[in-house]
Amino acid sequence: MTAPSPSPSSPFAPPPAARAHALATDRGEFAVVDHPAAPDAEPRGVALLLPGFTGSKEDFHLVHEPLAARGYRTVAVDGRGQFESDGPADDETAYLRRELARDVLAQAAALAPALDGAPLHLLGHSLGGQIARAAVLLDHAPFRSLTLVSSGPARISESQRQRVRLLHDALAGLSMAQVWEAIQAMGPPEEVGGPARGLGGTDHLRRRWLGHKPAQLLATGRQLCTEPDLVDDLAAVPLPFHVLSGERDDTWPLPLLDDMAVRLRARRTVVPGAEHSPNVDQPLPTAAAVADFWDAVTG
Repeated sequence: MTAPSPSPSSPFAPPPAARAHALATDRGEFAVVDHPAAPDAEPRGVALLLPGFTGSKEDFHLVHEPLAARGYRTVAVDGRGQFESDGPADDETAYLRRELARDVLAQAAALAPALDGAPLHLLGHSLGGQIARAAVLLDHAPFRSLTLVSSGPARISESQRQRVRLLHDALAGLSMAQVWEAIQAMGPPEEVGGPARGLGGTDHLRRRWLGHKPAQLLATGRQLCTEPDLVDDLAAVPLPFHVLSGERDDTWPLPLLDDMAVRLRARRTVVPGAEHSPNVDQPLPTAAAVADFWDAVTG
């Protein structure tokens, strides 16, 4: 299921205290990075972390340790067909939003035996936030709270829809390796349909790109371009919500995120110096804001 482990010096190598392994669920295995709470911290709970479009569990590497110091075990997961988690290469129906939501509920169920009464918090970044939303709309019972990181109320902005359409057109006639080479020739990957900026250099991002299944990118990209506004439905779910973003975001402009937070009666955090990936851009203040919210909702 998984690709060869990166060397300890790689940006994709898990933090020293973390364990990369396959989380077995009743819907298959999912590659995760699992970081325990710090041994000298009072255990406060567990968090399931979902990455964004073209992203992976490694996008949370920089927040594991500060969250562990606050007493939280964190489990970052590659979704179905994402980087090191398996999935069909050509069957887009496997990646319908409802199917991905069921995967999240299966992951929560797999973590449940080890919770021993501790709360399970759900956090999703970008696409991961919309998948997390779909999961709690199916069944909120496993979770104590939901944090949406740079994840908006409905479809992505027109500029980002153009980026996804570029990717869709390229994948229609080229292999993943050929698309990567075309992206490199055209300019910054995040501007021409390629993977968003993240940890690591070109070689690491290429390896992650090639790990994604084309059907996963096609299906989830289409969903990002057509997602309806489900904020009112989510507001009816009896969970505490947190809307967190950077101070700049061209995927969902900040006024949309501000309004969504009001509609959800959610805590709202804007992380200075961060853009669409505050967990990468400003991990320490991002982790602090997330842990403060979790502490508040669990007392």
